[in-house]
Amino acid sequence: MPIGRGGVDSAPTAERGFTYLAMLIIVAIMGVFLTAVSQVWQQAAQREKETELLFVGNQFREAIGLYYQRTPGAVKTYPKRLEDLLLDQRYPAKQRYLRKIFRDPMTGEAKWGIVAASGVGIAGVYSLGLEVPLKKSNFRLADRAFEDSESYSEWQFVYTPAK
Repeated sequence: MPIGRGGVDSAPTAERGFTYLAMLIIVAIMGVFLTAVSQVWQQAAQREKETELLFVGNQFREAIGLYYQRTPGAVKTYPKRLEDLLLDQRYPAKQRYLRKIFRDPMTGEAKWGIVAASGVGIAGVYSLGLEVPLKKSNFRLADRAFEDSESYSEWQFVYTPAK
């Protein structure tokens, strides 16, 4: 029997090849498993962002609605810019409809697409994210128009006054 390094019998060549092959198979299986886990994790993160977008978008819609409804005088107006929702200058006392301009969860920036009101002002906002939404149904009544959207930019959070 041949003696290996250090005076210890070395493993036969066939056993070394089997161990190497077994390790390659284990590494391949781990790679497939980690790929599947990362896809599930990515989808979970996207669903969380979608939930946040629905919350934030509805906060903007409600704030625009309050700004519109609380317009002094008979002629109602929309805010001219999003910052008007932070501090309404039309009153002597402080009127706030939002505490901050939220970040768009899909882009990570505090930049939003603007839906112009008829005339002057902002009637709503939408995400500038162009990804395809995972959520396609089961929206609240106010958000039913979002069903089967092709991108998040189609999720427009618009205040429409009751007639």
